[in-house]
Amino acid sequence: MADVVDKATRSRMMSGIRGKDTKPEITLRKGLFARGFRFRLHAKNLPGKPDIVFPRLKSVILVHGCFWHRHDCTLFRWPSSNVEFWKEKIAKNREVDARTRLGLHSLDWKILTIWECSMKGPDRIGAEEVVTRAAAWLTSDSGDDEISGVRRMP
Repeated sequence: MADVVDKATRSRMMSGIRGKDTKPEITLRKGLFARGFRFRLHAKNLPGKPDIVFPRLKSVILVHGCFWHRHDCTLFRWPSSNVEFWKEKIAKNREVDARTRLGLHSLDWKILTIWECSMKGPDRIGAEEVVTRAAAWLTSDSGDDEISGVRRMP
């Protein structure tokens, strides 16, 4: 199926998609800062430049968009046009995610992945709950974890 907009319009639309400082990321940062956590952003010295870095705790938080990282939730849908391009693009994103995780683990960092669906969409648990869970994870001795939306029973 051909694209429904011309190339220039599509380019403008895609350039508006943020790679960092997204709404979920900023909401999480504000909530954690208000609870006394201090952190660095997008540390270039770590594999994958994690979104939020807590050097003293040797912990990182990755805030993933459900579409870009192919999360199994209600927010992810395969595009109906240019399907091969998107399958390849998202597969590469997932490969980069795997390499990032391996690199961080090799340096003994623990990782919390927060999915977009935890704060957006029909299955969200809400920003305050996400911040509460993230704060609890940061102060615990537990290893890697993830926070996502919950599926509601019909």
